[in-house]
Amino acid sequence: MSDTGFRHLGDREVFAGRIWRVVVADFEHGGATFTRDIVRSPGSVGVVPLRFDAEGNPSVVLVAQYRPALDRVVLEVPAGMRDVDGEPAEDTARRELQEEVGLAAGVLEPLTAFEPSAGMTDSVCTLFLATHLTEVPDQRHGPEEDAMEVVVLPLADAVARAASGEITDAKTVIGLLLAERWLVQGDRGR
Repeated sequence: MSDTGFRHLGDREVFAGRIWRVVVADFEHGGATFTRDIVRSPGSVGVVPLRFDAEGNPSVVLVAQYRPALDRVVLEVPAGMRDVDGEPAEDTARRELQEEVGLAAGVLEPLTAFEPSAGMTDSVCTLFLATHLTEVPDQRHGPEEDAMEVVVLPLADAVARAASGEITDAKTVIGLLLAERWLVQGDRGR
């Protein structure tokens, strides 16, 4: 992109939590200064775990997890924060897959990275596709994970639920659509 003429002058931290920080950031553009509230985040990962039956039909492993910010259960791909300093995103994805659904990926490949809410946070979510899955002991943490349910759906059903608005979690919608595209493009089995 070309130079936008915007200049970030600095941040003033107004809140520091366990994972996120909230700052008031100062900017300059065209001789005028302005401020924006920004949530600084280490980012997150999401994993789209695909299983195939004997005929090669794909299913996706999801979790139905209570989300306090929404005060409801959300159907989503296994995911987690990049809250271990220096841990590569792929390692975080492998850890979250094991912790939440008790699976290890023989093949884990990047699907995409996206900004879930660019108007308010610098967070980046990195999505992976997991195949060649084997069962391992899960290692759930916290009351939400202890209470969550593992849900296995045919991929086509999950994509239809995303298209109809039944599945609304952004990383899950993006991950499901990209996993479907991965299959259509004939990359299955890599």
